[in-house]
Amino acid sequence: MPITEAYQGAGEPALPNSKSLPTAPENVRPAILLAEDDPVTRMLLTRFLKKAGYDVDAVADGRAAFDKMMHRYYPVLITDWEMPGMDGLELCRAVRTIQLDGYVYTLLLTARDAKEHVIAGLEAGADDYLIKPVHEPELIARLNTGNRILKLEQSLRAANESNRILSITDPLTGVYNRRYLMDQLPREVDRGRRYGYPLSVIMCDIDHFKHINDDRGHASGDEVLHQFAHRIGGSIRSASDWIARYGGEEFMLVLPETDLKGGSVVAEKIRGIIASKPFVSRCGDLAVTASFGVAATAAGGPDLTVQVDALLKAADQCLYASKAAGRNCTRGMEVSRVPVPAGH
Repeated sequence: MPITEAYQGAGEPALPNSKSLPTAPENVRPAILLAEDDPVTRMLLTRFLKKAGYDVDAVADGRAAFDKMMHRYYPVLITDWEMPGMDGLELCRAVRTIQLDGYVYTLLLTARDAKEHVIAGLEAGADDYLIKPVHEPELIARLNTGNRILKLEQSLRAANESNRILSITDPLTGVYNRRYLMDQLPREVDRGRRYGYPLSVIMCDIDHFKHINDDRGHASGDEVLHQFAHRIGGSIRSASDWIARYGGEEFMLVLPETDLKGGSVVAEKIRGIIASKPFVSRCGDLAVTASFGVAATAAGGPDLTVQVDALLKAADQCLYASKAAGRNCTRGMEVSRVPVPAGH
């Protein structure tokens, strides 16, 4: 389940929980929300901003502006200071307290030009301050400054998101890494317990992988690992299921809302897909099989005694049972209440 666009374009599911950040082309101006109670000023500013290429929504007071902010992301907010109900300062403060899709560059309009008024506006959360009557070239210059700030903020967020994805992704296969597995699997267990649905985990291991590395070289082994993850990623539900590289040639699949029977069906399906056609490598085609161990909670979800370690241990035991049975097969078990030692 690689995260690169190339793999996603090939029909593979994207990494769950990863969020692509909206980025606008260089020539596209950000949407503006204008809050101005004077109808003539509101009409003139709206007409001017639209003529300058901006997408503008205009409202007559701060409360209406805040309501619109809750339903759509506006990168730029232009607000009058003095408005009935919620004024410009209150609107600025309110906007800074809510979680939005990105930063909101806020420009405060007012006839108040004393230093204490400027300070009050900036302290309320405004980024810039423009004295009425508005001089149109100055407004465009201030908006251009805002556009630069927004682009820098978007670049920073994109870089942070890229670093986050790298920190939880296995670089060779593109699936989640062990760190992500150990962070998120406890949450899946807790979620299943809270909502009363089962959870299955599947541990899978490429059979005789050491022979591939020894006979064909580690580069061919890496190609097999990459294709192995690719085949698995295309065989599970992209909206809920996910896969992590557990270590070496071992992978772990996490299947929420899936009982033992369902998990075993998925494992058998993937086992057949892996064995159905050769893997391509620089040293020629390779016949590859894998063994699977399925561990699942009860149909009503994990009880309070079932922890992540118990699931992983059970999946590992089932995997070794598959190996002992001759490989290229699936074994599974349900993990129910863990016995409490006598005297405790």
